[in-house]
Order: sequence, then structure tokens, then C-alpha cells
Amino acid sequence: MRVYGDPVLKQVANEVDQVDGALAKLVDDMVETMYGAVGAGLAAPQVGVQKRLFVYDVGEGPDVVINPTIVETSGEWYHDEGCLSIPDLRLGIVRPKQVHLRGYDVDGEEVEIEADEFLARVFLHEIDHLDGVLMVERLDDDQRKVAQRVLRDRALGFDTSALEAKLVAAGSDQEV
Repeated sequence: MRVYGDPVLKQVANEVDQVDGALAKLVDDMVETMYGAVGAGLAAPQVGVQKRLFVYDVGEGPDVVINPTIVETSGEWYHDEGCLSIPDLRLGIVRPKQVHLRGYDVDGEEVEIEADEFLARVFLHEIDHLDGVLMVERLDDDQRKVAQRVLRDRALGFDTSALEAKLVAAGSDQEV
């Protein structure tokens, strides 16, 4: 699992040009990694693979979206989210409440999904990973500075619990 500070997380992933057995194996491995980390989603760059795909499971079984595109968004929803690449840090972030996503499944068939609230957030979070964007970058300037201080202080072994309390809002316990 790649974590905050790893340059691969800042790179834009490449389109998948071939859906084959190797890709299906990657998807299976990613699902296993996601479950092992108790996550709701995992993008390929988080495991060091620069391909545009992510796996997810919000309670209905694992699925994958290859070469995802957000067709439309609407609404606004403030909620806290976590990230497997930034362990144990929750951030209150505003994202669209509904999304219309288009992509492909592991059989190469086109899929379209209408999602709202948590599932929409998972999709947007994972697509951010494919675009080299981390959730810290979705914060306003002041919150971003606090989050970066938390990450820096953690690396130095300091207690950051008081600072972290300023970054959390709603209280979901799954990371995306």
C-alpha cells in the first residue's frame, strides 16, 4: 500500500487499454488488499499501479470501475472521510452529493451508475486518486495547513489528537 508522501500518489494514472486476465488478477488482488485494510474503495495507484481503475464495496459486494468518468454531479454533502493512503486521519470534506459515473467492468462492458452520498463520495475519492489528487488537497487553505501539520508532527512522533479533532466532522468509520 502506497502512503502519503509516495510520489506515485501524485501522478495521473493511464487509461486501461486492454481488459484481460492480468487485469482481472489485479482487480482480485486489489479487492483482497482493500478488505485487508478495511476500506470501502481502493484505486490502482494506491498499490503502485498507474492504471485508471478502482475497486469498491459499500456493503453490496466488491465491484470495479475501469476508466471511470464522472458524467454529471449535483448537490453538496459535507462528510468526513478517510484514506487508506493516509492512515488514521479523517477529514471533513465537501463533495457533490450525487454523481453519474460511466466506465467499464472487468468484462470490458460499459457501465453507468447513479450514486449518492457515501457511494458518490467513494467514486469521487477514488477518481481523485486516479488524477493524482489526495483528500488533503480538497480542504480549504486553513484546514490543509492543519492537516499537513498533523502529518508532519505524526512523522516526528508527536501526539496530534488535539489537532486532528479540528479536521473531523461526521464520524464514518470506513476509509476510502
